[in-house]
Amino acid sequence: MNELLKVEVNKNQEQVISGRQLHTFLKIETPYTKWFERMLQYGFTAGVDYTDKNVSVLSEKREREYTAIDHIMKLDMAKELCMLARNEKGKQARQYFLEVEREWNSPEKVMARALILANSKIETLSLETTMQKQVIAEFKPIKEYVDTILASEDTLTITQIAADYGMSAKCLNKILNVQRIIRNVSGQWILFKTHMNKGYTKSETIEVTRKDGSKKVVMQTRWTQKGRLKIHEVLTSLGYSANMDKEQTRVFGKGGAA
Repeated sequence: MNELLKVEVNKNQEQVISGRQLHTFLKIETPYTKWFERMLQYGFTAGVDYTDKNVSVLSEKREREYTAIDHIMKLDMAKELCMLARNEKGKQARQYFLEVEREWNSPEKVMARALILANSKIETLSLETTMQKQVIAEFKPIKEYVDTILASEDTLTITQIAADYGMSAKCLNKILNVQRIIRNVSGQWILFKTHMNKGYTKSETIEVTRKDGSKKVVMQTRWTQKGRLKIHEVLTSLGYSANMDKEQTRVFGKGGAA
């Protein structure tokens, strides 16, 4: 079949044609832009029947090139425009499009397109798998570090944790109390019921010296590594940063690059 008009295939494996090419072939005397705007009154929809495209166009006297809008339309729309032209060129173009579609829908062409789509899908899945593996590889060291920390049986005092954020134990306890993480009971800070049995704290008995030199035994709350991580989550949500995070921001900047 001789090529009367250049029909192309878009990324969705659909046959399309340039609106300006069709306009020229149909010998429409109305300027392209005005003609196309008038054709849109017949109910064609952008993104469904056609898409916009910027192209270089020669002036009428072929003295210079300028950028103009073109419309890449599907063959169904092109066939309707041919009928609306109501001339011999429109009839000729429409008949050509019908022949192009018949060939396009032949078993051989359908199978070829199916293979193209299948290969494209395989490539997409392969890319997604590669990206997922990369993300997993990047986060694996972080996960291993967190897992190691959480597996540690070492505990810390609230004073030690507070120091990481440049604040006093009194200040940190007050923040955690306001956030309903801990409450004071008989001089000891303990977890609110909703946070109990989650492995955040451990209580231990310690001996302290009174001002008069006598000794007394008291209960002290110490934080596990899991509890330390919980405190970090709370403080981060409130806009506080650990000293280590502040140092990294100072050295590397907000974007994370030196």
